[in-house]
Amino acid sequence: MMRKLQFLLFVFLLCGLGSSLAQERLINKGNEKYEEYSFSPAIDIYKKIIDKGYVSAEILKKLGNSYYYNADYKDAAETYRRLVTDYASDASPEDCFKYAQTLKSLGDYEGSNLVMAKFVELTSNDVRAQSYKNERDYLKEIKENSGRYDIKSFEYNSPYSDFAPSYYKEGLIFSSDRDTGNFARYRHTWNAKDFLDLYKVNSDSTSINEVIKIGENVNTRLHESTSVTTKDGQTLYFTRNNFIDGDYIKDEKGIIRLKIFRAQMVDGVWSEIEELPFNNNAYSVAHPSLSPDEKTLYFASDMPGTLGESDLFMVTINDDGTFGTPQNLGPNINTEARETFPFMTNEEILYFSSDGHPGLGGLDVFATKTKRQDFTGKVLNVGEPVNGKNDDFTFIFKEEDKTGYFASDREGGLGADDIYGFVEKEPLVFDCIQKVTGTVRDKISNEVLVGATVKVIDENNNEIMTTITDSDGNYSLQLDCNKGNFVRALMDGYIPFEEYIGESDGKPKIIDFYLERDTITAGFGDDLAKLLQLSTIYFDFDKYNIRKDSEIEIEKVIAAMEKYPSLKLKVNSHTDSRGPAAYNLWLSQKRAESTINYMISKGIASNRLESEGYGETKLINECADGVKCSSEKHDLNRRSEFIILE
Repeated sequence: MMRKLQFLLFVFLLCGLGSSLAQERLINKGNEKYEEYSFSPAIDIYKKIIDKGYVSAEILKKLGNSYYYNADYKDAAETYRRLVTDYASDASPEDCFKYAQTLKSLGDYEGSNLVMAKFVELTSNDVRAQSYKNERDYLKEIKENSGRYDIKSFEYNSPYSDFAPSYYKEGLIFSSDRDTGNFARYRHTWNAKDFLDLYKVNSDSTSINEVIKIGENVNTRLHESTSVTTKDGQTLYFTRNNFIDGDYIKDEKGIIRLKIFRAQMVDGVWSEIEELPFNNNAYSVAHPSLSPDEKTLYFASDMPGTLGESDLFMVTINDDGTFGTPQNLGPNINTEARETFPFMTNEEILYFSSDGHPGLGGLDVFATKTKRQDFTGKVLNVGEPVNGKNDDFTFIFKEEDKTGYFASDREGGLGADDIYGFVEKEPLVFDCIQKVTGTVRDKISNEVLVGATVKVIDENNNEIMTTITDSDGNYSLQLDCNKGNFVRALMDGYIPFEEYIGESDGKPKIIDFYLERDTITAGFGDDLAKLLQLSTIYFDFDKYNIRKDSEIEIEKVIAAMEKYPSLKLKVNSHTDSRGPAAYNLWLSQKRAESTINYMISKGIASNRLESEGYGETKLINECADGVKCSSEKHDLNRRSEFIILE
């Protein structure tokens, strides 16, 4: 009996060992397919493993990614949910980000925000986390950009995958797997779909209202996809698998990478096909687009220096057809996720697709203004109906007639991916314009400064614009509120003054400048009141105390004396001829004394001040005793002077 039990136990152990080995072989096979980017068979294998009751964080992660990269967001979301719920300690920030993206693609924005909050907790310097924190109300911004396009289905779509439209002569070139001509002998293991070829429609007399392949020299038994042609139609840049001289080349992981090739039109045939020199067998280079002057090529790649899964780059095309060194477009454009499918318009607006910038789900189309290859401007989501819950990509646009095309795998299409045409009804607003107005004045006299210069200086000390104050001392500026600037006021004889304006919400702003004189160009005996253009200092009838309205003018004199410590003044006070002369003399002296006493009370040293009353002895017009004058003329004689002594 004991031997029988031992034998049965040995058999059970053998069976368990055999089952374990089989399971391990299956996992290894699934991982091998995953590492080869053969996601379709990897999904089948991982599902079998899970159905047999074996689940781990690694398997869920790879299964979720396989669904994600095939745009199966429903199954991806369920798989990521199990990962972050049942294996929370093993879930990475990237797993949380992809989970949030899948939830958005399913329309669960509230759930997506909760997962994104977890993503932000797990990471610190991630561009996507910063963007999320800075744009928590991103759905409101997307809604504001929405409704700008009327879209319709492309009449040449098929039940297969059609995408990557590009302008070619009067028609289009696009990519499709509608007819590989090989009865699916070569099927791509990423998504179990046929390989893609390039087609053209309405580009010449042979393709009017008919979709035809563009030429056997370009199309191979592997992928050809995104393309762009020069305006003269003589040069074609296109994406192809790493396929040279009839054979494909794999990297060390067994992956066939993407490369950009260039072809020339010779006697009506695309020929002289060459791969670009910055291609590499170790990484992908894809999705070409040309600048308006055709001197710069934009593309997507995961080459060294990439910030995320794929970034956008640019490279100079030299006059002799050679190329410069590729440059990353930087962290304002690129994130740790996918940026791909660039397109540059004639007005230098860069459109691209991304799942790293805040969007509606999957890949969304974004746009940014890039004058003079400046990629620091605001990146805008173009909104619905171009963007939706699914992948939206390969956006192209002509500003001349406001028409364009893009592709999407949205519901309701004819095939897996479909091309859509659109008309732009209202352009995107890229520039956040802030109106800044104000007045430039003399700090002491408060008089407006006509013809003062007001300059705008950026944070790199470059002069952006300049204007001159008008006859009322006013100026007006239109600033980019997405950038910080210095507004500087200058005037001959005055010390320049500036104020910094940071990024803002675009609300109008008023900045008044009060400039100080660099020197007082006056000498002994000059009246400082005239130099400062002071208003008349009034006293109440038959009184000599300082009135409130006169305090304002005297404060300007005090400011000048504080500014110039060596300045000494004599306050002369005058009356008109009305009243007895002796009384007027006394009253004017009391008013002069009252003025300097006020100044002393404000901190001016008494040894810097003198006073004298002249009564009606120094009239400045004909209004003497016995002369009939208007009240206005008499007022001219009732004055105070601040005579410079030193």
